[in-house]
Parts: sequence; C-alpha cells; structure tokens
Amino acid sequence: MSIFKLAATTALIAATAATAASARDQIRVVGSSTVFPFSTAVAEQFGRSTDFQTPVVESTGSGGGLKLFCAGVGTDHPDITNASRRMKAKEFKLCSDNGVTEVTEAIIGYDGIVMANAKGGPEFALTREQIVTALAAQGPKPMMWNEVDPSLPAIKIEVLGPPPSSGTRDAFEELVMHEGCEGAGIECEGISIREDGAFIEAGENDNLIVSKLEANPNALGVFGFSFLDQNSDVLQGATVDGVEPEFEAIADGDYPVSRSLFFYIKNAHVGVVPGVAEFAAEFMSPAAAGEEGYLVDKGLIPLPEDMFETISGNVSSLKPLTASDFE
Repeated sequence: MSIFKLAATTALIAATAATAASARDQIRVVGSSTVFPFSTAVAEQFGRSTDFQTPVVESTGSGGGLKLFCAGVGTDHPDITNASRRMKAKEFKLCSDNGVTEVTEAIIGYDGIVMANAKGGPEFALTREQIVTALAAQGPKPMMWNEVDPSLPAIKIEVLGPPPSSGTRDAFEELVMHEGCEGAGIECEGISIREDGAFIEAGENDNLIVSKLEANPNALGVFGFSFLDQNSDVLQGATVDGVEPEFEAIADGDYPVSRSLFFYIKNAHVGVVPGVAEFAAEFMSPAAAGEEGYLVDKGLIPLPEDMFETISGNVSSLKPLTASDFE
C-alpha cells in the first residue's frame, strides 16, 4: 500500500470512529459495583446542574467494565469505566491493541472491604488468618466457624461475595487471602477461595447481597464500606485484626482491608461524545470527591488534599497512562 493510500485509509478509520461516537449524545459509564453509587450520584448531579444529558451508569464489575471499555473507540463502546482496583498491564495492552491508545486514570478516593451480617445475628471479630482458614480451597475446609477458632460462633460458614470479575473480589483475595495465608499455615502460592458452598458468589449487585443478609443473619457478606455505611440501620460490620470498619480507621490506614477506587476516561471520546470532560471534572471537583464533597456523605473516603489536587490536575489535562506506569 502506498503512503498516500495508507494515510487516506487511516484518516477514513479515524473519521468513521469519530462519526460513530458523535451519533451518541449521552455519556455511557460502566464498571465497578462499588464505584457505581458514587458514579450514579455524580451523574445525577451532572444532569441537574448542566445542559448535558444525565449519563447512563451500568454496574458490570471492574473486570467486565474494563473489557467493554478497552474493546474499541466509537458509539458501541463506553466512554468511562469505573474500577475498584487499578487497571492491569494486560488490560492496558488490550486497550492499545484495540485502538484505545490514550486513557486517563483518576483515583477518586479510598474504600474498605468489609465483612458484615445483619443486626440481630452474631457479632464477628475476625483476623485475616481466620478468614483464610475458613475460606481457602487449599486449607482444612471447616464447616463451622467454631472449627476455625473456638472463640467464634458455632454456626455454619456461609459467606456471600462477588464473582471473579469484580474488583472487590480481586482486592479481597489480595488483601485478605494473600496477606493472611502464611499466618494461617496455608501455602500462599496459588491460594484460592473454596467452591464447596462456604463462599457463595452472589453477583455484582451489592444491594442483592445486603437483602440476602437480612434474610439470613448468620451469613456474612463481602462488599465495600460504602454499602455498610449506607445500610448501617440493618447491618453490622465484623472487626478485622481488631479494627472496626469505620470511616476514620480507613482514612487513617488503620483498617487493614482498604483499597483505592478509580475511573478511566477514553480520551478519544472527549470533544466527540458531549460532556465527557465536564463529567470527569465534576467527579474530581471539591464539591464531589473533595473532603467536604457530597460523595463523602455516601461513604467515600477522600484523598489527602495534595494528592486530590494532583489527580484533579491529571484529569483536567487528560494526562494519558503509558506502559511505564505499569512497570
């Protein structure tokens, strides 16, 4: 192919992608169920306070959202994806391979992963080692909590949690299973969650887990702190390594099972799908994700001020990720 034909073909592809994207005038956001309530709150505020349409926000799980996001550029693909873990190097490569060559990363704040059950059920004080003993496929596979430790309730081990596509599941496995395996006397390499009914995959809808816990107060659920915070009238959180799952403990770094929350912007859609940059700016505004922002009222643990200013600046300038960011 001559250089002239190659240039013409490249221009045609770019024009086709831009035209396809411009056919949609409503922002599409996918991704994490944990970030979903925060993103929804921003979308509703954005729809009320601007002339842009209210963005459509879907809860697909972090892994599912990144897969959709990285599939390509144009009207068939989302503009933003939320994640309760950082994008992986292989996902960044998938984006690049599919023409999504410029992606901006935003950390919106922090969240804790909690284990909680319905009020009226037994109160749990757990260590990560005990959780690993109860849930590891490679361990002794006890059926009752008091078989894990005599100090724990004499009830069946039943934990409702997210599927492997969830960022919460990824973080739980990293921060609990991998961190607690040595103390539990279990081989860490290849450690996984048992599949014999002790751990029940309850889907990406954390609200569904909450409703199931109300129906069975002896069961524990695994989800983000914000869902415990928003349902504190019916749920009680288990302590982990002696620390209560509370706002201040997560913010101070005392609570051991905490992680960062993210969203990613497809820069190719900025200026094409109306409002993408403006929506991202609202998300990272002091009024939303700042220390006194409305997302804090929904359970978001805000970033330190200097970090918040840096991330907000990256979003404003649409600073793209590079391969070196994953080294």
